[in-house]
Amino acid sequence: MPFARQRLRHEFAVRHVTVRRVSRIVPAIVRVTFSGKDLDGFTSAGPADHVKVFFPDQQSGMLVVPTVTPDGIEPPEHGTPISRDYTPLAFRAAADGNAAELDIDFVLHGDEGPASAWAARATPGDVVAIGGPRGSQLAPEGVGRLILVADETALPAASRWLAAVDPAVPVTALFFVADESVSGYLPAEVAERVDARWLSGSGAGAGGAGGASTVGAALRELGPIGGDTYVFLAGEAGALIPLRRYLRRELGLPAEQVSASGYWKRGVAALDHHAPVDPSDPD
Repeated sequence: MPFARQRLRHEFAVRHVTVRRVSRIVPAIVRVTFSGKDLDGFTSAGPADHVKVFFPDQQSGMLVVPTVTPDGIEPPEHGTPISRDYTPLAFRAAADGNAAELDIDFVLHGDEGPASAWAARATPGDVVAIGGPRGSQLAPEGVGRLILVADETALPAASRWLAAVDPAVPVTALFFVADESVSGYLPAEVAERVDARWLSGSGAGAGGAGGASTVGAALRELGPIGGDTYVFLAGEAGALIPLRRYLRRELGLPAEQVSASGYWKRGVAALDHHAPVDPSDPD
């Protein structure tokens, strides 16, 4: 069956926010809760939405952001913005005297990237800026089954998909992660309604090279995929190519039934997530 996904456009804004809380969800993932008056009017309606987080320079401490004008987005006069794309995990609007809050989860992988380096040291009172989201693509209606395939970087998006579909919809999740401790990421009340298969071990997760073969075998073991099933793939772009080809070419699933999004790419800094996962088959 064809799945229609409604698209919404949002007025783009760059919001300065302050760290309110920092929580270690599992050893490799930290949840940062942001707050601030600028969050008034923030909206994120789609499970795969993303925002651009602007970080201060690690050396100078300077936070450089673009300027939003009636004519569009203008680059700063001085300095270069340092930013990465992230899933807005949860937003709570201001109510009953409580300020608005936004949760974003960060995968920690040392100081090799500005986001991980910042998140590992984040403390209440730190300031960053958040741009977007520019728009949202809502979850499709009429889904009879949901299959999620994700590495550590896409677990927040997977969480949003779980929240977006009816709780009665059967969900199979293939999570390929480097460390089995990440299997504690999902809240117990969510995990109990998901057939989650945590594929861990050397090379299986973000930063590893073995994820494609590991999850590829698990995906094939699921057998035939019916027309009422929606499949969401996200993680390292290169690892997703054979998975997408299996679904689209071997099983013949239509584009409307499969969503594949590269959240990062080995050897590439600040991957453009809008780029096709498989350049040879961009549809």
